[in-house]
Amino acid sequence: MQVDFYHLTTTQLDRALPQIAEKVLASGARLLIVAESAAQRLALDRLLWSYAPDSFLPHGQVGSGNEAGQPVLLSDAADPINGARHIALVDGVWRDAALGFERAFHFFDADRIDQARIAWKGLADRTGVERRYWKQSDGRWEQAA
Repeated sequence: MQVDFYHLTTTQLDRALPQIAEKVLASGARLLIVAESAAQRLALDRLLWSYAPDSFLPHGQVGSGNEAGQPVLLSDAADPINGARHIALVDGVWRDAALGFERAFHFFDADRIDQARIAWKGLADRTGVERRYWKQSDGRWEQAA
């Protein structure tokens, strides 16, 4: 399984997440987006409908019905009700339950960098886990580790 650490410095989550979600959906896969805060999930719900003038990402929230049919599902738990094999942890909190997915995207900013370092180190010796660290340079993502 692959874990991608995305350190948000110049690009904010509201720009980075839709790009990742589009790529996941284009590959034919489903995505679970996890954030503990209901307010953050509501903001992401609005974002996924309106992030680009000419498109949107089909999605739903846990508790709103038809969770199993949603290509992208917003939740407070790492439970792939929608059959997702990809998970995006968007609140800066690492959850070991993400290791049950094929791929995890762990987004964090400067406020959560210490926790991300702990998660990075904790995954170093896990069998079958490939870690990648992405940083921003000139507005582009570059793999740094």
